[in-house]
Amino acid sequence: MKKLLSLTLISVFLFTAQNTVMAQIRKVPAAVTEAFKKKYPSASNVEWKDKVTVFMARFDLDGKKSEARFSSKGEWKNTEQEIGEAGLPASVKDGYKKSKYAEWTIGSAYKIDLPGDKTEYRVRAVKSDLQKKNLQFSSEGQLLRDDITL
Repeated sequence: MKKLLSLTLISVFLFTAQNTVMAQIRKVPAAVTEAFKKKYPSASNVEWKDKVTVFMARFDLDGKKSEARFSSKGEWKNTEQEIGEAGLPASVKDGYKKSKYAEWTIGSAYKIDLPGDKTEYRVRAVKSDLQKKNLQFSSEGQLLRDDITL
C-alpha cells in the first residue's frame, strides 16, 4: 500500500513538473520588441503575452487601452483599441442597424487596424447572459462575420 501511494505521489509530482515547464512563456524576441517600439514609441504600461502563434502587447496609447499582435519575426499583424459605441463610425452603426442583431445591445466596440491601412471594427452584441456575439464589420459597415461568445 505504501509503495502504491509513493508511486502515485511521484507520478503526480513528475506530471505537474512537466506541465509547469511546458507552460513557461517564451522570451519575447528582440525583433518583436524593436518592431513594437518603432510602431508605438509613445506607448506606456506595456505587458507582453505569448499567444503561441503571435506575441501580444497590451499597452496604453493616448489614454486608451490597446493590444497589438506581432509574429515571432517582428511582423505587425494588427492592433485593437477599445472605442466604445460612440467611437463607431456612422457606416458601421448603420450596418449594425441593418443586421439581424439590430435589436441586441452593444456591449463594447473595438477599432482594429490591419496591415495595408485597412480598418475593421468588432462589436460585442448582447441579447442575454447566454446570447452574445462578436460581430466583425468592414469600415464600410458590411458585416464580415459573427462569432459566438460566452
